[in-house]
Amino acid sequence: MRILFAGTPAVAVPSLNTLSDAGFEIAAVLTRVDAPVGRKWTLAPSPVAARAEQLGLPLIKANRFTDEVVGQLAALDLDAAAIVAYGGLVPARALELPRHGWINLHFSLLPAWRGAAPVQHAVLHGDDITGASTFRLERGLDTGPVFGTVTEALAPSDTSGEVLDRLADSGATLLAQTLTALGQGAVEAVPQQGEVSLAPKLSIDDARIDWTQPAVAVRRRINAVTPEPGAWTLLAGQRVKIAPVRPASELRPARPDTGSGDPVDLAPGRVELRDGGVQVGTGSEPVVLGRLQPAGKTMMDARDWARGALARGELVFDV
Repeated sequence: MRILFAGTPAVAVPSLNTLSDAGFEIAAVLTRVDAPVGRKWTLAPSPVAARAEQLGLPLIKANRFTDEVVGQLAALDLDAAAIVAYGGLVPARALELPRHGWINLHFSLLPAWRGAAPVQHAVLHGDDITGASTFRLERGLDTGPVFGTVTEALAPSDTSGEVLDRLADSGATLLAQTLTALGQGAVEAVPQQGEVSLAPKLSIDDARIDWTQPAVAVRRRINAVTPEPGAWTLLAGQRVKIAPVRPASELRPARPDTGSGDPVDLAPGRVELRDGGVQVGTGSEPVVLGRLQPAGKTMMDARDWARGALARGELVFDV
């Protein structure tokens, strides 16, 4: 089968590798143009572009489907186009070019979490199960009929990055299987069924921690935005990045309120060294910090930071 592969970030690279290893004829790879990275904003190729160059595959770099790009795709005489997190909308005139259409690998169990950040929303909302779907791309947002799915259990400690890494691998296999079956005429896409939910991209404002929320909600939000855009809070007006946390009850049995004055809870945002760890109050039980990054410093162990910071007075994150 002669295909186009369209993708941009690292999460799409396992699919490119799998399709290449499986013997698909990859006529070209479509990816977004080089983008600035790092503190110096040096232009660098996308992870997919870098891997395509290693594989010796022809590259088309474009952020939009101009007349020139559509003409290049038309000249490829494609059986199908596989797309994984390309990062741009495919117009109708391009959708019609491959004989079997565009087959999208999407990291959710459609119609759940249509949009740019499906894994992040699954983690944020505490889903027990997520997965990946292959579907035929249409003009609507992730609305096309589905060819196949794989599922993935979510643990309370899972971050979006960890789940996405797992789905990138299992989804790559699903994509290869879907394309193989499509070429053999052995698979039919079926309309999506079930409740629709949307997953827009999470912004830096979405990554701010609200310590008045229950511990489970605080943990989910931090996990959802790890590694990107990264959870944060404010301390004395300065931003502090927060790595994943654990509810205190996971590390020790809950302490009963004996009426003796022994503290059972912390006020939301208040930081204390307790039970050998750094705990922060939430709207329910405290959470235990693992690592954090104060303004102007590198990521560090929360206990090392707290010993010095608490010596200078009490610590309370903004709520």
